[in-house]
Amino acid sequence: MAANETIEKLRVLFLITSPKMGTKAAQLFDESSVPIHYRVGAMGTASSEVMDILGLGSAEKRMLLCVLQKPVADAMLLKLHKALKIGTVNSGIAFTIPISAASRLAFRLVENLGKEEITAEREETRTVSEKKNAMIAAVVNIGYSEEVMAAARAAGAGGGTVLHSRSVVDDSALPKIGTGLAEEKDIVLIVANSETKLAIMQAISEKCGIQSEAKGIVYALPIDNVIGLSD
Repeated sequence: MAANETIEKLRVLFLITSPKMGTKAAQLFDESSVPIHYRVGAMGTASSEVMDILGLGSAEKRMLLCVLQKPVADAMLLKLHKALKIGTVNSGIAFTIPISAASRLAFRLVENLGKEEITAEREETRTVSEKKNAMIAAVVNIGYSEEVMAAARAAGAGGGTVLHSRSVVDDSALPKIGTGLAEEKDIVLIVANSETKLAIMQAISEKCGIQSEAKGIVYALPIDNVIGLSD
């Protein structure tokens, strides 16, 4: 099989859920022989009403991610929905993002996983949306996540998830992006559909862009399959 064909079949599976459901999902990954998965502490941003609609529960979150071949990743989404009810109220959201490159070790870890494919019933398949969605990532100075979400909601976003991080910046890049760049960062992740993606990104850039005190940079990554995203 050609290398590029193999790459096209790899996906990063993201799961954002409550700490309790995150523990159950980690056990499911272990039972399914997923070779490596990562767990990240996060915080939800939506109002209580919106969180109920999206099934994101309390503010404290767990984000789990792993790399799988596409057929296995799709099957795992259905497993998460069937076994843990991910995608229903107070459960969470799970989605997959294509990978454009990976190391040889990454291929070797997943190449033999899931050879016995899970056969999903037609009604189960309907729970997985293949609409054109995207994961928007807004990286801003710490403390500006609420401003990001205020702008995003005004443009049609439902809710988001906040990760705390530290930036590592080459000094030579500072003149290009201006001063006031804090080391501590909030990364706000928002899952949006194709109809609202650009408007949300523009709204965030206008209110929290690089010329503002938030010093924000906004990215978008394509999502191919998702469960738990309200229409």
